[in-house]
Amino acid sequence: MTDYRTLAFEEVEVGDKLPSLEIEITTGLIVSTALATRDFEPVHHDKAVAQATGLPDVFMNILTSQSFMTRFVTDWSGPEAVVKSVDIRLGAPNVPGMVMTVTGRVQAKDDDAGEVEVAVAGENNIWGMHMEGCVRLQLPGS
Repeated sequence: MTDYRTLAFEEVEVGDKLPSLEIEITTGLIVSTALATRDFEPVHHDKAVAQATGLPDVFMNILTSQSFMTRFVTDWSGPEAVVKSVDIRLGAPNVPGMVMTVTGRVQAKDDDAGEVEVAVAGENNIWGMHMEGCVRLQLPGS
């Protein structure tokens, strides 16, 4: 088992870039995460219904996008970081066959609260910007 280390607040600087993450978008990913988040809208698990809306296939729901944004930042920060807020805006849909690349950078630090704000973007390889926003989290002191 790998030991996960949590970043200390003092180790993080405004402008730090997070390592990018590539996520393959598959039908199984879209359907299973929609159902796991109790989103039973047919456009997330029925291709014919999604096509009737003008899209080529089922598409990812917002709760899945939000969870990928949060996971991206907490994978970087470590298990003792406390997520304080997630602000997300959606753009182009993610459909099967795409690859979403998630990137981020530290855009602010609050010394009094021991919190950092990370700007995050997820861009798919076909239609571009899928999600953007920021995750604010509290890191332990050193």
